[in-house]
Amino acid sequence: MLAKIMADAANPTALIADMGVRARAAATTLAAVPTATKAAALRAAAAAIRLAEPTILDANAQDMAKARESGLSGAMLDRLSLDPARIAAMAGGVEAVAGLDDPVGAEIDSRDRPNGLRLTRVRVPIGVIGIIYESRPNVTADAAALCVMSGNAVILRGGSEAVASNRAIHAAMVAGLVEAGLPADAVQLLPTTDRAAVGAMLAADGVIDLIIPRGGKSLVARVQAEARVPVLAHLDGINHVYVDASADPAMAEAIVVNAKMRRTGVCGAMETLLIDRAYPHAAALVRALAATGCEVRGGPGLRALVPELAATTDADWDTEYLEAIASAGLVNGVEGALTHIAHHGSHHTDAIVAADPAVAERFLSGVDSAIVLWNASTQFADGGEFGLGAEIGIATGRLHARGPVALEGLTTYKWIGRGSGQVRT
Repeated sequence: MLAKIMADAANPTALIADMGVRARAAATTLAAVPTATKAAALRAAAAAIRLAEPTILDANAQDMAKARESGLSGAMLDRLSLDPARIAAMAGGVEAVAGLDDPVGAEIDSRDRPNGLRLTRVRVPIGVIGIIYESRPNVTADAAALCVMSGNAVILRGGSEAVASNRAIHAAMVAGLVEAGLPADAVQLLPTTDRAAVGAMLAADGVIDLIIPRGGKSLVARVQAEARVPVLAHLDGINHVYVDASADPAMAEAIVVNAKMRRTGVCGAMETLLIDRAYPHAAALVRALAATGCEVRGGPGLRALVPELAATTDADWDTEYLEAIASAGLVNGVEGALTHIAHHGSHHTDAIVAADPAVAERFLSGVDSAIVLWNASTQFADGGEFGLGAEIGIATGRLHARGPVALEGLTTYKWIGRGSGQVRT
């Protein structure tokens, strides 16, 4: 089988077609697997990841060495890097998915028609999902776990910078699933990093049911431009924290510093700080952020208060830095914040720090983002923090699923009618 796959790698269309046939067969099997069996398989996969820690770390070291040689940025190196704690967290994430409620077969709603026909709407797997991702090798385990638990087969295409890590994690996951009796083809990893294979995935209408891109703007743009398969997109995380005049200063500082600096390379990191012109502690807030090692670039009004700041350019307000850099500016209250976010935001995650509940509710209702927070850090934009277990990504569109996409977001539904001989006149 491996020889055939490698031979097909020279023909991406044939490769995806072959993987798709096997994925469809696995998806048919998975759709009927009981919850307890899927959960046991994921626990076995988590155990296999822990057992394979030395192999995974060695593979990751190879990837990290090549990434440093190629000049990968600090933020991207952080995303790529694995250590024992991160591997333990990866395995724990797989186990967490095993403990979640299985959405497959869950009744969404029901109705009884006047003619006695009973209709129910129930959740079912989507089928075969293709996931294209960059840098983060933990996505290999997260995506596999979520797809298996939701009854879907998955075809994974990781980034070339993480090829050794992805292969080691995938091998461990599959070993655990097979040990528990699930088909190996339920989770497949493309054996090639050739960009033509991505094009073949995007053109595989009827073979792949849904494509999920998880990566930078160029990847998502390519997927959206070329796909003939439905796409669940995750765009930039140009996230804002707005500090209202009513905000508690200590709370504002804690939230702003955490939102930017806890991990600068995650999609939930704050990129822009907006401060109410009436907030009396703007200079102290900005200096506190800068004191953590963040380069703060300020708009004209803010630089009048904090002259040591570098000046923002027009491009800064539309930039996802993913580094220890933030744009900051003054706005005219909550309406000014809403206007700025509507113009520059990416519909990902935005937060307000305010003591005035009326102002907070205006922000929560007025911001058109997948996640909107009051008095909490944007770094909570994570499926695990939402109690959803691992996530595929944060969907920023308006259809099917929005926000952290976990088990429920990987299902669709069908209608089931139960009658007693009804015919339509």
